[in-house]
Amino acid sequence: MLLPNRRSALHAAGALLAGAALEQEKPKGNLKQSICRWCYQRIGLGQLCQAAKKIGYQSIELLTPKECLVVQEAGLTCAMIRCASIAEGLNRKEYHDKVVKELTEHIEFAAEHKLPSVICMSGNRKGLDDEEGLKTCAVGLKRVLGLAEKKKVTVCMEGLNSRVDHKDYMYDRTSWGVDLAKRLGSPRFKLLYDIYHMQIMEGDIIRTIKTSKDYIGHYHTGGCPGRNEIDDTQELKYSAICKAIVETGYTGYLGQEFIPRRDPLTSLAEAFRICDV
Repeated sequence: MLLPNRRSALHAAGALLAGAALEQEKPKGNLKQSICRWCYQRIGLGQLCQAAKKIGYQSIELLTPKECLVVQEAGLTCAMIRCASIAEGLNRKEYHDKVVKELTEHIEFAAEHKLPSVICMSGNRKGLDDEEGLKTCAVGLKRVLGLAEKKKVTVCMEGLNSRVDHKDYMYDRTSWGVDLAKRLGSPRFKLLYDIYHMQIMEGDIIRTIKTSKDYIGHYHTGGCPGRNEIDDTQELKYSAICKAIVETGYTGYLGQEFIPRRDPLTSLAEAFRICDV
């Protein structure tokens, strides 16, 4: 009889420790934080919502409209609605009708449910030069930005690395995205600055954040190299990066987009503390 009781006690103690790991001091609240859903697919969305609220996250993002309703019912928001394709984006006219239809539906949904942003992608190069890609992306985006401005929903295009994870992706440098934003001249088109991806492609993260602040509408994290936890096992100092973001006057969301090697909820709690500057 003693052995089962001892096991029960150890199990209960472990559960208490796991729960304690999620408990946070009162957040400073200078930077709203979000969780990118795809990194935590093994955790049910309902369970992830509960843990997110306990830690202090305000959003779970990169969701379908149907999933957005689930997180809203749980008392959270979705900072960014996902898109269907990375490779087939706005840099080719043959994809425009499909992408514009998706963006239109997502903008309408976001406006109805008071969600801030929807995502879009440049698409892969497939031999296309950067200038032609810029022109074509601008043509496609102009078809939806009038609606986005009317509905007060921001369309964000994400920059990705083309060296490791997304071979041939066109928008792989911040300067390309800034050029596109300048050409469009819309307050409802911004860049999704993914810190992990841009560290691989160009580095100089804090300087870029400061010089490009007017064009950035969303941030993503990720440990580099490896896209794992954002702690001291990797080369970026996220506390300093987040302080720089706050100093720019940024009021949007920062999405945690790392793939955990350890217990995911414990890692999410640690990441929240690191970025709560």
